Amino acid sequence: MLTAIIDYESGNLHSAEKAFKRMARECDAGEVVVTSDADVVARADRIVLPGDGAFPACAAELRGHKGIYDAMVEAVEQKGRPFLGICVGMQLMATTGHEYSETPGLNWVAGDVVKISPSNPALKVPHMGWNDLIIDNPHPVLEGITAGEHVYFVHSYHFQVADPAQRLAHVDYAGDITAIIGRDTMLGMQFHPEKSQGIGLRMIGNFLRWRP
Repeated sequence: MLTAIIDYESGNLHSAEKAFKRMARECDAGEVVVTSDADVVARADRIVLPGDGAFPACAAELRGHKGIYDAMVEAVEQKGRPFLGICVGMQLMATTGHEYSETPGLNWVAGDVVKISPSNPALKVPHMGWNDLIIDNPHPVLEGITAGEHVYFVHSYHFQVADPAQRLAHVDYAGDITAIIGRDTMLGMQFHPEKSQGIGLRMIGNFLRWRP
């Protein structure tokens, strides 16, 4: 079993690599590699797409690494390999991003990535810190996770999902903020599971054990 964390020069991968390798050992889930090699992505059993920064820049970097991009799309769309997008990696799963300009996403989960606008003006953007999860729809990645456990966010834009059935969890930040999305073999987490202590590690473990 091989899990590939894609390195497309859009994020600090050290924390993610460390967390995924730890949980792979605990779950006996095989090897975890950080890679910019399209051949490794093509043969991986699971794919993780991190991302930090702005939607347009990350989208451009990902598509600019054409070999990795094509291998990822084929693995997920045609081969049905389990996929997890993290932070901007999740946002790239959307139809369109609206940060700075309209930028097409992967359109794997229909919806738009828009600026966070809390109804309480005292709340700051970026949305940074810990928030309690509110579970919307059951999923194997949420096994053993209870409502009210908190996860760590750093973002200024959020994913408005077109189909409520594809929003697995959200948080309240003077308005709903989508926390987890999913359909078929695809998952996305707006928060950083690798920085969310025990709950984040449990979800990483659930992803590595998931057999969709």
